[in-house]
Amino acid sequence: MALVSPASPEEEPEGIVIAEEIVASLGLVPKRMPAAARQTMYLAGTDEERAADLNAAFRDPSIDAVWCVRGGYGSGRLLPLLDWEAIRKNPKPLLGYSDITALLNGIHAKTGLVTFHAPTCSGNLSDYSLAELKRVVFSTEPAGVIAAAPPVEPKEGFVDREDRLRRIVPGTGRGRLVGGNISVFSMLVGTPWEPPLAGSILFLEEVGEDPYRIDRWLTHFVLTGRLEKCAGIVFGKFKDCRPRDEGSFQGSWTWQSVVADRLGKLGVPILAGLRFGHVADKSTLPVGVLAELDVAKGTLTLLEPAVS
Repeated sequence: MALVSPASPEEEPEGIVIAEEIVASLGLVPKRMPAAARQTMYLAGTDEERAADLNAAFRDPSIDAVWCVRGGYGSGRLLPLLDWEAIRKNPKPLLGYSDITALLNGIHAKTGLVTFHAPTCSGNLSDYSLAELKRVVFSTEPAGVIAAAPPVEPKEGFVDREDRLRRIVPGTGRGRLVGGNISVFSMLVGTPWEPPLAGSILFLEEVGEDPYRIDRWLTHFVLTGRLEKCAGIVFGKFKDCRPRDEGSFQGSWTWQSVVADRLGKLGVPILAGLRFGHVADKSTLPVGVLAELDVAKGTLTLLEPAVS
């Protein structure tokens, strides 16, 4: 298992060691790539060094998978530097999320390889995250329903507020999953590394952004005309995406209201609130795998294995 840092460096000196220990705890053999613990400004080494790590990890026949240590910023800078032919000829899982969205979708768009919007390996995995990871990445069977909320024990005077679903547009749709972090995915639109949205199920998540910024990205997607061709759109957790200043023009809508306003008339099934994104309990979503979205049931179901 190659450990790479395609974006930002770890925030603490022991971060890479912790990542190695977490990977080893799963019964895997970690292989730290040369730039995984480097730092150049806010990046984990230069663009050339980080790209070289990824290229080497895919070329190396002794490496079965590539796991990103963290996200941050900088993955998109590597897209012009990757050896696409080597990646295509040496398919193996690439795992990560957040800024890694650029690589997950860019690699899928260029090579057809299935990649994994999954937890990074420098933090402890919750029981939920580990179970979802194993069902999707460690099994050759279709995982079935993913990103469903953990069960909540019913009790008097209590209802679940954390995992309420919002059924924005009813319907069902089948398509291959693409997406990830909305701000990073928006960077790919109009580039050679944008995955096809027509017929796909687009999944999106975000952290720490005001609703009006989410409005901006969704408006951009709408203006391209691409979203109306999707088979479905599913939103995960938008952690801390609330108005920062209730007294300003930015403080009037929630992110859910923005989604309903911007996308509600597309005629595409839309569900919001599934459990993936910048939260402790997060599911693993395989980019490129056929899935079905059922808004009425509130489910996202993988219809085929993500690995063979």
